[in-house]
Amino acid sequence: MRRLFALLALTLAFPAFAAEPAQTSRGQSIYVPVYSHIWHGNLDARGKPQTLLLSSMLSIRNTDPYDSMTIRSVRYYDTAGKLLKEYMAQPARLGPMASTDVFLEHKDDQGGTGANFVVQWSAERPISTPIVEVVNAYIFGPQSLAFTSPGKVIAEEGK
Repeated sequence: MRRLFALLALTLAFPAFAAEPAQTSRGQSIYVPVYSHIWHGNLDARGKPQTLLLSSMLSIRNTDPYDSMTIRSVRYYDTAGKLLKEYMAQPARLGPMASTDVFLEHKDDQGGTGANFVVQWSAERPISTPIVEVVNAYIFGPQSLAFTSPGKVIAEEGK
């Protein structure tokens, strides 16, 4: 009887999660938040918080094991929504299970606290949707901070 209760307790404590069904698409526009800096600490005499500059790496990962995708555009916008840079001079093919990235330096704070990327991709047929996220980091000496910003689909193309 004791074993039955232990088994029941483990079953309730660690419920089995079914894998989510694979999402497929022929293309998307994905918004990804970027934090070129964050506010922290206390306000100074002028009422301003301290600023911590962060580096950011946009990661685009093709999760489909069989088919390629085409990255059509990677645009970087500042807090006001102004386009700062287009990172794709021409569309680029990303093979099955391949990934690519874009790096923003620690000293580049022009995007501000509300900066973002918009990534547009397409495929010839529906494929497993990619993982698109930003890793924001500050790593100097014994101090470090790192966190991810997941992408959010803002437009679906040809599903």
